[in-house]
Amino acid sequence: RTGYTGEDGFEIYIAPEKGEYLWEELFRAGEPYGLVPAGLAARNTLRLEMKFPLYGSDITEETNPLEAGLGWIVKFGTGFIGENRLREIKSEGIKRKLIGFEMIDAGIAREGYPVISGGEKAGKVTSGGYSPSLDKSIGMAYVPVENSDIGSALSIEIRGRRREARIVPTPFYKRKRS
Repeated sequence: RTGYTGEDGFEIYIAPEKGEYLWEELFRAGEPYGLVPAGLAARNTLRLEMKFPLYGSDITEETNPLEAGLGWIVKFGTGFIGENRLREIKSEGIKRKLIGFEMIDAGIAREGYPVISGGEKAGKVTSGGYSPSLDKSIGMAYVPVENSDIGSALSIEIRGRRREARIVPTPFYKRKRS
């Protein structure tokens, strides 16, 4: 089970020549249950709802795991490349933080859209889109730590117009346990 998107999932390894057969058999067996293929956009929506960062968008060579909220996966004292620099950042305190936001005004915040925080341009949206599970537009962005409190107001510039948003707790989606 991979669970990358926050849902139960499976990885299947087979010989390439068996791929078409397996695809057809899975959908034949799943037809009574309404099984349909889901592509990369579905995966991207699920990972955004769980605030799972995507390399190249939410985490890059210009970010570090502490500001991305991934400090829990850093094991200091193991001598990894960059450990000394991360220790410095930790002791100095991070300057910005990856936050989750939801749109208050109409509009969908997309990757690269400017983020205004505290009246100043603070960065850009790293991931954003419409969440079918929540029936609202959500996104992630880096903002200065002093403007990162839950409930804080933001503006997202969508097609040249400022649209209101607010910082919310993440993950955005919380699975209901029965």
